Amino acid sequence: MATTPHPLPERLLRTVTGPLSVEAVRGPALAHEHLVLDLDLKGDGAAVLDARRHGPAIRSELAGLRDAFGLALVIELTCRGMGRDPDALVRAARETGVAVVAATGWYYEPFHPAEDLANASVAQLADILVREIDEGLGGTGVRPGVLGEIGSHGETPSEPEARSLRAAARAAVARDLSVVTHAQLGHGGAAQLGLLTKEGLAPQRICVGHQDLLAEPALHRRLAEEGAYIAFDTVGKESYQSDEVRLRLLLALLEAGYADRVLLSCDISRHGYLMSEGGQGYGHLFRSFLPALRAAGVDEDLIDLMTRRNPLRFLTGASPEEI
Repeated sequence: MATTPHPLPERLLRTVTGPLSVEAVRGPALAHEHLVLDLDLKGDGAAVLDARRHGPAIRSELAGLRDAFGLALVIELTCRGMGRDPDALVRAARETGVAVVAATGWYYEPFHPAEDLANASVAQLADILVREIDEGLGGTGVRPGVLGEIGSHGETPSEPEARSLRAAARAAVARDLSVVTHAQLGHGGAAQLGLLTKEGLAPQRICVGHQDLLAEPALHRRLAEEGAYIAFDTVGKESYQSDEVRLRLLLALLEAGYADRVLLSCDISRHGYLMSEGGQGYGHLFRSFLPALRAAGVDEDLIDLMTRRNPLRFLTGASPEEI
């Protein structure tokens, strides 16, 4: 007698407007972006995306990308101490028709809120994150769907950064979420991966950030071989790294067989990057970088893998058979 196969479980994204089936996400995602932000340590107002001043331009860009390229999802990684604004994310999602996944956690040490990190243990920090996952960001009811961007700088995280990474891993394991890291200028990804996995977080639930800023193909292969996702997420930031170098590094990773470990994005983190201010905008990935990949021989299935299926698998822990 033939047996009926068990149906695969429905995979749901936790978006700012509620649960969303991965089946509903038919277009590409931006895997590491900011729609609101305040990292203005210098006092010059450059590293700011203000909901009131810049929100209309940001929403206009997202709506235009939805219409032109089918943009379906943004993973928004503005976390505690980074000027987050959950209400602005809800408005962006509702007005543009682009789903938004919000985040919780702590950025790297210069941006750690003292009231959070000063005397808290790993267990206490994990409790803070679990409470936000369950109850919403800052009591708003807007629930995060990812931990990130959890930061460190240098090859080895500082003691507070190590605590925040370990706490993020514990919260992710407790609530079946994934973790995106901030590896300053690409450095420290191996140490981040080690800390997170030691807390029981599976490598496939970890994305090591900003690896396109580090011209070390052997390290990229090592991280991918261990099962982590590799973020080429500062596409278009030519002052940090040329897209020509990014393209070469990415092609090397694809040629090594790790297309299923890649996530792509632009990491818009200053208002000067917005198209309304003459910047490359959130759409640089679609308008410039992906056409360069196609010209280099990358086919549409691999483009879809990197821009849609990989982000969905990363967020949900789904297998290739499911998505």
